[in-house]
Amino acid sequence: MAMLDVDGISLYYTVKGNGIPIVFIHPPVLTSLNFKYQVEELSQKFKVITFDIRGHGRSQYSRSPVTYPLIVKDIKHLLDHLKVNKAFICGYSTGGSIVLEYLLNSSDRALGGIVIGGMSEVRDKYLKQKISLGISLANKDAVPILALSISWSNSNTQKLFNKMFNEALKGDARNIEQYYHYSLHYNCTHQLEKINLPILLVYGKKDKPFYPYAKLLHEKLPCKELKFIDHANHQIPTKAANDLNERIKHFIYTHVMNSDET
Repeated sequence: MAMLDVDGISLYYTVKGNGIPIVFIHPPVLTSLNFKYQVEELSQKFKVITFDIRGHGRSQYSRSPVTYPLIVKDIKHLLDHLKVNKAFICGYSTGGSIVLEYLLNSSDRALGGIVIGGMSEVRDKYLKQKISLGISLANKDAVPILALSISWSNSNTQKLFNKMFNEALKGDARNIEQYYHYSLHYNCTHQLEKINLPILLVYGKKDKPFYPYAKLLHEKLPCKELKFIDHANHQIPTKAANDLNERIKHFIYTHVMNSDET
């Protein structure tokens, strides 16, 4: 089990494959296991890096509150440890917001971004209520309920559910609440025009509550591609893995394979 010490905190991470590096960022409660199908498929062409955010899965509880800037800092520590200069940063759901935060403040360590069902701010009632429920349950130390619900909705087999659920159960309620809380109040919409690196935006065609977020990012980001996956809802990394992986491969081949910056 690969662990990295960052300021006294042990972070769990995995690395598989060679080539252009891609770092994957999971949302609250879930863990790096959410990207099982990306690790399996994309590692045949790229260096796939996953990690458990502080207080999630196999990573230790963090006395420092979990915030997006702290997560970005941890990613850069991980890249330094792996001797990776620049990488593609890929995030799912609220992990997509961290991609934007990373590109805004650490563009010198990035080749570009991939945002899967992500947002630059939480502005609609549906998502506010959903995240607020996560905060409330974490505050009540009801991580098992969160782990059960979220692992079930994001798994496509009983075997994967069992694994995702068991990993999610290891999370610390305090850090999970902090991650949810920061996500609820984060807003970088007014800074999006500053991101000049290429970004792939991927959303499910059935995920209609996220249409406004897709439209907003598509309008504001200078260098972006927006793709919708047919018959997919929000849980794209696990339930539309093949389509997602193909889009990621095509995007990287198009934008990065000819670059000498890796």
